[in-house]
Amino acid sequence: MSDPVVVLDDLRAESDEVDLLVGGLSQERWGAPTPAPGWTVAHQIAHLAWTDRAALLAATDAEAFAAETAKALAAPDRFVDEGAEEGAKLPPAELLARWREGREQLQEALRAVPPGVRFPWYGPPMSASAMATARLMETWAHGQDIADALGVVRAPTARLRHVAWIGHRARDYAYLVRGLPAPADPFRVELVAPDGQLWAYGPEGAAQKVTGPALDFCLLVTQRVHRDDTALVAEGPDAEHWLTIAQAFAGPAGPGRAPEGS
Repeated sequence: MSDPVVVLDDLRAESDEVDLLVGGLSQERWGAPTPAPGWTVAHQIAHLAWTDRAALLAATDAEAFAAETAKALAAPDRFVDEGAEEGAKLPPAELLARWREGREQLQEALRAVPPGVRFPWYGPPMSASAMATARLMETWAHGQDIADALGVVRAPTARLRHVAWIGHRARDYAYLVRGLPAPADPFRVELVAPDGQLWAYGPEGAAQKVTGPALDFCLLVTQRVHRDDTALVAEGPDAEHWLTIAQAFAGPAGPGRAPEGS
């Protein structure tokens, strides 16, 4: 696990990059459709703001977060969309200000969490470092949706290592939310980073292995690309199956993306 200060600094940098995409948009462009069905640019930012608020409650007010969790359990297929829809109705300037304020409050709260403390979340309990990693993963993924909507090509950065790490760590969760048994043995994942370095996870010599570009892996585990549209190579049937269901984010099983051209 990364040093929480390092990952929080990277989370701030990732948020700032997404902020640059939307900070100067016209109101019309805030309504641009993104690859997520029914979600505009405004929905994407509203979701980030909503989830930052939930994370802040989890880190600072367990009772209030439990109440939010009860709402989610009552409507597991709707609560994410409903949160995004509510925020997307705000004037863009107000929505942007809300997101900026909320993410700074979360930064302060996570930096104040004592080492070793864990707090509840929609998936497993989180440490400050794990929460910051999850928030960076979501910020990057929803930022990708926004970039795609606006026709912007973003250069991948070393911050993807956090997304890759959580994607590997969440392997068993992808099986759990689908009611499937997870493979008994760990996998090896070897990824080529944007600067050409090798990021490796899992034991050397594992029978099941995934290799390829880190960007492709990160897009896949955040379900921003279809398996067939990646350059990832799976060695072993279990590894190949995992790549069809991989999910780095908490919550119900995501539907994934359709193949390009479909």
